[in-house]
Amino acid sequence: MGMHADEICINCDRRVAEPAQKYCPGCGQPTPVHRIDWHFLGHELEHSVLHMDRGILYSLKLLMLQPGRLLRDYIEGRRGNQVKPLLLITMMSAAVVLLNKLVSGGSLMDGGASQAVATNQAVPAQLQQFMLASAAVGEWVSGHFAAFTLMLLPIEALVFWLVFRRFSRLNYPEWLVVTTLLTVQTFVIWLLLIPLHRWLPFVQSLAGLMGMIYAAASLMHFFAARPLWSTLWRTLLAFGVFSVISSMLVLGATLVVMWGA
Repeated sequence: MGMHADEICINCDRRVAEPAQKYCPGCGQPTPVHRIDWHFLGHELEHSVLHMDRGILYSLKLLMLQPGRLLRDYIEGRRGNQVKPLLLITMMSAAVVLLNKLVSGGSLMDGGASQAVATNQAVPAQLQQFMLASAAVGEWVSGHFAAFTLMLLPIEALVFWLVFRRFSRLNYPEWLVVTTLLTVQTFVIWLLLIPLHRWLPFVQSLAGLMGMIYAAASLMHFFAARPLWSTLWRTLLAFGVFSVISSMLVLGATLVVMWGA
């Protein structure tokens, strides 16, 4: 028994066809509505996170083990069991920040080298100012990692769309979805590498490199009907251009901080 009359949708007042109907045909509201209690929370956790045939773990499993299939399913409209890409990347970026904080205790963008150079009296004053500004930008990125990631995604999608526009029929919004999911792959790899930070130097750079390789393999799987080499060189070119653009943006932000200090 729900909290309200089972025959009426509590959200839009539309009459429900039968008590066994799970969703309102008008607005999609679950019917009947149940009170939020421990059973409800357990049910939500099980169906939204732990189910291996839908939800977060299902999407991550496909993304890492069958990325071409997931990308193809999402682009072609088979999305019923998938988590929304924007929600997925937000959750994974938060997981990277949290796990890094718990395991290493430091920031994502290690500014130790910048700080060391900045405090070295033998270094010219302008270089010291630049390195201090670079460390400040790194701290900002670490503190706003999800926002920083979302800011860069439209640029990455634009680069991939331009590089692949004569190769595929994907439009810009579709590339926005694809690059979002490819970035999630990198975050999953990063999460796996963070516990090894004591033995693996430059975890962030290693995760980025491995993520690029994984993304290239994923796109070759996605464009299986096309020549592999054509997909590979376009992927590497797109990542190269995007890396240059993102580096220039960070450099510009560093100069702004330096000159504004």
